[in-house]
Amino acid sequence: MALLKSDADPLQETAEAASSEEVQQTAEARGADIALIASAASVLLAWHQFYLKGNKTRGLFIGLWPPTILAFGSYLNQQAILDKLEQSLLSTPSSFESVRKLLSE
Repeated sequence: MALLKSDADPLQETAEAASSEEVQQTAEARGADIALIASAASVLLAWHQFYLKGNKTRGLFIGLWPPTILAFGSYLNQQAILDKLEQSLLSTPSSFESVRKLLSE
């Protein structure tokens, strides 16, 4: 006998939803890790240019990259948080209205 999709176990569906949330959180953590690794690499490259190669101008220029990379990563994380918040508020109209009342006061 073939199993129909409607006969699926509710626990299995819940586990699949939880695993998709874990995958999304892992992807976000990797994004933050990439920003940190890129910033650290930029600092090392700036030190290399400034101290070892003696090219102070290039070292200073590369040294400006880490704050920019970290700021961009932070912006992307904030946007992801806002997207999750909007999705959760739009899924329940009553909570959306209560937040709107709080903001209007």
